[in-house]
Amino acid sequence: MTTYYYYHTTSIGQLLLAGDGEYLTLLGFPEGSMARRHEATWTKDCKPFREVIFQLDGYFAGDLQDFDLPLAPLGTEFQQTVWNALIEIPYAETWSYGELARHIGRPKASRAVGAANGLNPIPVIIPCHRVIGSNGKLTGFGGGIRTKQFLLNLESEAVSPSLNFG
Repeated sequence: MTTYYYYHTTSIGQLLLAGDGEYLTLLGFPEGSMARRHEATWTKDCKPFREVIFQLDGYFAGDLQDFDLPLAPLGTEFQQTVWNALIEIPYAETWSYGELARHIGRPKASRAVGAANGLNPIPVIIPCHRVIGSNGKLTGFGGGIRTKQFLLNLESEAVSPSLNFG
């Protein structure tokens, strides 16, 4: 099976998009722990990502709140549960790791939820940036704390221009 990739320029840098031509399987940041580069065997082609690019551009313009894309993140059953729950966090809102753990019916699993959150292979679209520490502070993020702050500010400003995270 062919894996396609494309680098799309956004306000947070060039994002690596990868997938099989039907499903998006990876969105990589240009820096941070989730920084990703394409593999030599992958095929560069922007065509499979036209809709992804269109929706990302709408999101970064503050015009799109909910992505509607075919996604296929690879992970364990628990990780999939966490990633599916992330999609349920409303735009411009934040939940703590504990809230997310309670939401999936695993109230004592906030550390495991945090680990799964950190391994989210499709950040931004699966909005792991909306999870913060129980004290309200911005915690680790695969694209770096500055990127997390930028995304939260982008969303809060789109719904209420007077709000700002940091």
